[in-house]
Amino acid sequence: MTMTRRTFLSASAGLAAAPVFSGQRRAAAAPLPREADIVVIGAGAAGIAAARRIMAANRKVIIVEAASQIGGRCQTDTATFGVPFDRGARWMHNPETNPMIKLARAAGLEITTAPSGQKIRIGRRNARAGETEEFLAALVRANRAIDDAARRLDVSCASVMPKELGDWAGTAEFMLGASFAGKDLKDLSVGDKSRAQDRNTAIACREGLGTLITKLGEQVPVSLSTPANRIVWSNRDVSVETPAGRIAARAAVITVSSNVLAAGNIKFAPDIPKRTLEAASKLSLGSYDRIALQMPGNPLGLARDDVVIEKSDSMRTGLIFANIGGSSLCTIDVGGSFGRDLSAQGEKAMVAFAVEWLAKLFGSEAAAAVKKSSATRWNAAPFALGAMSAAGPGAQSSRKVLTEPVGCIYLAGEATHETLWGTIDGAWESGERAAEAALRRIGALKDPEPEARPQKPRRRVPSPIN
Repeated sequence: MTMTRRTFLSASAGLAAAPVFSGQRRAAAAPLPREADIVVIGAGAAGIAAARRIMAANRKVIIVEAASQIGGRCQTDTATFGVPFDRGARWMHNPETNPMIKLARAAGLEITTAPSGQKIRIGRRNARAGETEEFLAALVRANRAIDDAARRLDVSCASVMPKELGDWAGTAEFMLGASFAGKDLKDLSVGDKSRAQDRNTAIACREGLGTLITKLGEQVPVSLSTPANRIVWSNRDVSVETPAGRIAARAAVITVSSNVLAAGNIKFAPDIPKRTLEAASKLSLGSYDRIALQMPGNPLGLARDDVVIEKSDSMRTGLIFANIGGSSLCTIDVGGSFGRDLSAQGEKAMVAFAVEWLAKLFGSEAAAAVKKSSATRWNAAPFALGAMSAAGPGAQSSRKVLTEPVGCIYLAGEATHETLWGTIDGAWESGERAAEAALRRIGALKDPEPEARPQKPRRRVPSPIN
């Protein structure tokens, strides 16, 4: 039985922020236009995708972005370690259909498929083949229980976990919950987990996904460090108020995170429907952070781009991505309630946990080899307020609610995608979908406006990990 990388690698799709990193686009001094056909709020993957689609239809668009760089929850730091470090989204999926992969190649960036090897650590040793098969069998049972429950009622994943998982129960919970969605299984909807589209093939951009988004946004008009403070809307037009001035438009695409929307950080006049705000709050962002350690000399003895988890009966655990791109950079990913509590303690506590954890698994000599460190704290990032959206029990249908237009406003972002939520792929596709709906609204596309673009059906690929 072969272990796939779907759960190992599909979780890291939306995540912290912070400084402006070298290679990422900085704020421009150009004045804000007074009007546009469509205004886009947010210059992450969804916003860039929306703006590119609008430009392709020869309509005037402007993106207003609160941060001082584009990318949203997709940021590549090339300064701290001298090699690309994706602080947020790390993986793309579905290479046969994903337009971002084709665009990356056309832009001259290096696209690589993640290698297939992973390891499970049991104390100071690697799991034996029979132990790995036991874990995979536990995941099969857990996923089957989630899928079966989702056909009946949208309850929590924790409430349907089979008792037969044995001493692999904790590891399965980490992989299916914290590592996949940034939430513990008690806080995760079986409907959302079951509908998550298969993400078997993990594709990386060697220069970093933040670098890719920056590249794809080079020709897009963006006003950085320009938060949208208030949006006045109707069925006919929209006005976006910013510290730099007001923009009048015929439609708007809003791509802020579900947490930012639910927090009321953008004011609306009139108020947007309660139904929309409730849907955003039910799709709150999970906690997922990354602790990066520079460890010269490969003290862990791992291969290039190796992924390691541990057999654990506690959520006080993580996922290692080692020797990234052949460098000495390793990251330890933490998520769920443990990751949230750890992040709240600050970067020093996060690094201390990572070093202590590595010492437990690989010995104190390996942990002592750390030369430089950095950690993300997405929950504290003011323009994100978390990592990726994940529906709570009973809330899976909220994703469809967020695709409903509000006057001439259209929402986009990974939270609006029913099957590719939590991924940059879903964010990009949602941006294109919202842009096309806005273009239809203003008469730039002639075919009738659907309620929402049909999303790709979940491909049932025989695999133990979802």
